[in-house]
Amino acid sequence: MTFLELLFNDVKTEVSILMVYASGSFSEMTEIFGYTTALRQLSQMFLAIFFFHSSEYILAVGIHGKSNVTLKSLLVSKNYLLAMIFSLVEYIVEFYLFPGLKEYWWISNLGIAMVVFGELIRKMAIITAGRSFTHLIKIYHEEHHKLITHGIYRFVRHPGYCGFFIWSVGTQIMLCNPISTIAFTGVVWRFFADRIPYEEYLLRQFFGSQYVEYAQQIPSGVPFVK
Repeated sequence: MTFLELLFNDVKTEVSILMVYASGSFSEMTEIFGYTTALRQLSQMFLAIFFFHSSEYILAVGIHGKSNVTLKSLLVSKNYLLAMIFSLVEYIVEFYLFPGLKEYWWISNLGIAMVVFGELIRKMAIITAGRSFTHLIKIYHEEHHKLITHGIYRFVRHPGYCGFFIWSVGTQIMLCNPISTIAFTGVVWRFFADRIPYEEYLLRQFFGSQYVEYAQQIPSGVPFVK
């Protein structure tokens, strides 16, 4: 038997072994791939949450001073925690029952883009407004509270809300969570649809016709909220 024949037989043997191994461990390979998907998506989720809230707190301390910042500056509430827990429960249930649902990477990547875009809009709003940006609605006009109409505020009059809306919905699209995507969209929109008119009522009291004219020209940044 020539050298080439020996080599050819060896190659055929190795290919046969690989085919047997692959066919026998296909389910294991699929399982490993599934857990890799979950690891990636959940890691992205926790990283997005950590960065959003830690940067929110750091900026608040830098602008207003540590003595004027509370845990509310992290924007963490009971309802918020319940919503996030619900989204994680949905992810885990769907991952085990419908694993293929989590493998639409173009959807997941769209969610990542929304998370980053929402972060940029909100952080630009905080930095641009400076001391005029507060996490709680001010019911009394303070001296340092100015009407901000430059920067990102030239295009959106509530960029902080706009950014959070995009970010929150994006986290659920990133996880390929259909139920939580719809729920987050509805709940967050409802919250801002109630909050914005109340806040703008106070802003009209603070800045008068100047704010009325500004609001007529610039959209709120939250869909279907004038």
